Amino acid sequence: MNKPAPVEDEQTAPAKDRNFVTALARGLELLRAFGTGEEYLGNAELSSRTGIPRPTVSRLTYTLTQLGYLRHNTRLEKYRLGPGILALGYRFLANQGIREIARPFMQQFAEATDCNVSLGAADKTDMVYIESCHGSGPLIVRLDVGSRLPMATTAIGRAWLCGLPESRREAILAELAREHGSDWPTLEKGIRRSQEEYARYGFCLSEGDWQSQISAVATPLILEDGAEVMAINCGGAAHRLSHSIMVDNLGPRLKEVARRILGELQHGNGR
Repeated sequence: MNKPAPVEDEQTAPAKDRNFVTALARGLELLRAFGTGEEYLGNAELSSRTGIPRPTVSRLTYTLTQLGYLRHNTRLEKYRLGPGILALGYRFLANQGIREIARPFMQQFAEATDCNVSLGAADKTDMVYIESCHGSGPLIVRLDVGSRLPMATTAIGRAWLCGLPESRREAILAELAREHGSDWPTLEKGIRRSQEEYARYGFCLSEGDWQSQISAVATPLILEDGAEVMAINCGGAAHRLSHSIMVDNLGPRLKEVARRILGELQHGNGR
């Protein structure tokens, strides 16, 4: 894992942006450091992951604990995410009306194809599932709401990039290049290939790029005339989802699912 660049200190950040609150940014970076399946982290681990000095981390974890966003285990001398984070997450999901609209279409498609069908939004250089539906058959991996996937190697991440305006996309690509370092030339080739696929088909593919046994197809959901971009994917075991199945069958059907979701959203907005 590449070590993230530290959040700028109070002496340099205001000179660049006087509205930027460094203390708030650092607190949020600490909360982001908790990964899936990692229940407890200590101040030293949080400092290492975020690049924030340990004395500052200690003050931030104390404050976040007092506010309910972290819970402190005195025996382990470590922290876990607290109920305040859950409350924020539930409020976010509750406000995402697209989930209620998209879920019936996604579930129907998942059952028809025996695949994972998920709706995702970007969080920095990851994609986070905000809705996920599963078929009834055996799945090689079951990913649910809250799952995080890398943007650079997954179909859903690449599709999200394809849905962005060019200037914003190039800024994200520059951020990905910094994050992935020497791995970037190979990853960039995959992303550029996905852009060609999107131009040709209207969807992107990932054939074992993220995990060797998983393949997926995805397409962007461009909302509010481009003000918001999400993406929807359909994935499963690579031995089931051949290139031709994804290009000739799943991809076009996924585009239709996306079209129907957007149609329902526009209808609900009175358009």
